[in-house]
Amino acid sequence: QVQLVESGGGLVQPGGSLRLSCAASGFTFRIARMYWFRQAPGKERELVAGISSDGINTNYADSVKGRFTISRDNAKNTVYLQMNSLKPEDTAVYYCNAVYYSASSWGQGTQVTVSS
Repeated sequence: QVQLVESGGGLVQPGGSLRLSCAASGFTFRIARMYWFRQAPGKERELVAGISSDGINTNYADSVKGRFTISRDNAKNTVYLQMNSLKPEDTAVYYCNAVYYSASSWGQGTQVTVSS
């Protein structure tokens, strides 16, 4: 059974940092492209960052470039999202997504709230 479990969300002040983790199981993690999406209230889900299976290639939404960093540890079947210089507009539920062969799986999401 495929599982993606996000953790690390919470309440943080503007300018602060959080590190999200997504632990994967039930599929061959090292062949999967991994992504972080987010969805704010009343808005569509949007792509935040992606990383290739070998961790070499990454891509980011313009709104997070220079502030967020996606990484992965294939030995631990985990993908991370380091979020620095957080802004109130980063407030959203953050979802982990795995794409492998023709399949796609999602985690349950973790809430990130940036507020003073």
